[in-house]
Amino acid sequence: MADFHQEGFITTLHSLYEAFDRDAYLEALEKKLVEYSNHLNISLLLPCLYSELKNPQVLDPIVNHISKVQYLHSIVVALGGANHEQFQEARHYFSKLRTDARDLKVVWVDGPGIKEVLDRIRGKDITTGVSGKGQSVWLALGYLLGTEHAHVVALHDCDIATYDRLLLGRLIEPVANPNNDFEFCKGYYARISPTERAMKGRVTRLFVVPFVDAMMKIMRERGFYELENFFRYHRSFNYPLAGEFSFTTYLARGLNIAYDWGLEVSTLSEVYNKVITKKIAQVDLAPNYEHKHQAMSDKDAQKGLHRMVVDIAKFYLNYMRSHGFALDDAIIDMILHTYYQNALAFIKSYSDDAEVNNLVFDRYREEQAAHFFRGFLWTAWEHSKGPQLSTQIPSWNRVLYSLPDIYDHLKFVVDRDNSDG
Repeated sequence: MADFHQEGFITTLHSLYEAFDRDAYLEALEKKLVEYSNHLNISLLLPCLYSELKNPQVLDPIVNHISKVQYLHSIVVALGGANHEQFQEARHYFSKLRTDARDLKVVWVDGPGIKEVLDRIRGKDITTGVSGKGQSVWLALGYLLGTEHAHVVALHDCDIATYDRLLLGRLIEPVANPNNDFEFCKGYYARISPTERAMKGRVTRLFVVPFVDAMMKIMRERGFYELENFFRYHRSFNYPLAGEFSFTTYLARGLNIAYDWGLEVSTLSEVYNKVITKKIAQVDLAPNYEHKHQAMSDKDAQKGLHRMVVDIAKFYLNYMRSHGFALDDAIIDMILHTYYQNALAFIKSYSDDAEVNNLVFDRYREEQAAHFFRGFLWTAWEHSKGPQLSTQIPSWNRVLYSLPDIYDHLKFVVDRDNSDG
């Protein structure tokens, strides 16, 4: 069970319920959420690849758990990687989530109707990114905002092998609860492989956390106190790369959305720039969390953890430059060596943690991963030199300014794709 320690920058909501009866807690939690849903509309956004329908041992339990909750007003599935026949198959598959009291829409992000919407937006010289999770989330969010029915939106992936509806309820409660006054809540959890009995989440543990921790210290030493606070904020999150979060639609309207692997850290940064920290929380969602793992792909910068680290590092480097911290080869050389030494110190702590918990811990592989990540950081610098196009899709508020009828167009397309006529 988690402790009740608060870092002080953002509020951490722990899993203290584990000391008591879990079933009774779930019943009480869902009863509260049903009561909240009488006064506000709660929506769930599910980014999903068609290929995930071919993994029923993971997706079926997720859908079955969601189908049992009674507090969701609507569910929007952002379906990627599907042709027309596959889109219809997905519509049929997810239709079990529709009830008399709950709407369901599947956004066919590769369909001709969505292409028309994207072409209109690009016609106003507004970037729409490239196909992927970020663009899919942005499109589905635009549909939800256009309906003007949603007040709170939760988002999680469709590859969670350890999913249950307690995770969903805990993800939503902090923002839906009118007594909390939170506008954004990020999920976190432990990542331990039940088969290998080993720590996972390498990019979080071995890159993001030691990098952000090192940058926080460097910015303080060099007098860049605003950037120190920015990195201290990111350091406050227990799992910054978690794909689960909830937020108000008021906040969502103004968020730029990254379309690459920087989606999660970009979203945290957008929230940092738009919301006071006392309205931000993180919540412990589950005792353990398991989903698909990415390969290192150390030879190919377009795949796996290699691409993930490069995209995340590029976001941080560009953020630093855009906030007055000049970068050159010498500064980056210092940063990557500082990061690496910090990563080795974290690896020692992870090793001690694994030892006392009787986990398998391959220190050589951990240090090798940090060595690769140090090289990927230099690659990110090489890619980000000079003027670069942003990897963020502008907020729907910005799109609406240039295309006042874009919500109507998007709603028309999604509703037409989901009709049986």
